Amino acid sequence: MVSLRCHRSKYIWATLGVLALLWLYIFPVYRIPSDKEMVDEVLRQGQTWSRNQTGVDLYRKLLTECCDPKRMFAVTKENSPIGKVLWYDGEIYHYHTVTNETYPIFVQDTPLQLPLKKCSVVGNGGVLKHSGCGKEIDQAEFIMSFQNLLWSRKSFVESMKAYGSSYIYIPAFSMKPGTEPSLRAYHALADFASNQTVLFANPDFLKNVGQFWKNHGVHGKRLSTGLFLVSLALGLCEEVTAYGFWPFSVGLDERPVSHHYYDNILPSSRFHAMPEEFLQLWHLHKSGTLRMRVGDCAKKGQKPKKEK
Repeated sequence: MVSLRCHRSKYIWATLGVLALLWLYIFPVYRIPSDKEMVDEVLRQGQTWSRNQTGVDLYRKLLTECCDPKRMFAVTKENSPIGKVLWYDGEIYHYHTVTNETYPIFVQDTPLQLPLKKCSVVGNGGVLKHSGCGKEIDQAEFIMSFQNLLWSRKSFVESMKAYGSSYIYIPAFSMKPGTEPSLRAYHALADFASNQTVLFANPDFLKNVGQFWKNHGVHGKRLSTGLFLVSLALGLCEEVTAYGFWPFSVGLDERPVSHHYYDNILPSSRFHAMPEEFLQLWHLHKSGTLRMRVGDCAKKGQKPKKEK
């Protein structure tokens, strides 16, 4: 009787041990570096960077296999015919069925001439302010940046004029509350005869990209817009440089830096995993897959122009 109980106890503990290992495999526990540690790591790396074509090709291959960005990054008439059900990637139980009303507003097919050569992805990090990176960003063939929609039709259209003939990439089918204002944005641009082309983000693409990064160690409920755009750039561009990605409270000079260049409102840690995202991007930087510009872009002895 005693012996039997002992064997049963060992079996239970062995089972618990296996379950614990499985839990750690699915939800790995590791320590995010502190702000100071991350600053030291970036300073150790310095400005030295060289492009690794093998790494670029590998990530383009991985993203093509999981997410097919060239064909699926936007909702088009080709991939979303009438009757197609678009399941929202940010809300499990909501969807939009393509109808005679929504189908005409989709582009026929991907309008970009692929592959794009040199791309700049511009985040909203406070580290971007006074960095002097504007001229370098503008030298790219294709620039990806993001901003919030304005509620006033006229103000929104006026703000878009600064981007000239460009593409407006809107996640209309990610969350239900965003669908109506996204469609309003499309119609506002159409009504004012804007020369911008609206592309609606494909929720299938966004969902697959989210799963891709979750498999690579990003455990936030949802990816940031910045990481979505970097993923898109890695799939479409031959060379990618990211600016304004820095989710830490101090800069490389160890002075306080705001979370965004326009405010210091922090995202919910239960929604986005910003430090985890940065670590993934920093790994790609060190491997030569993409380049991250964290410090000032101005040359030595040349002070960046401050914004008014």
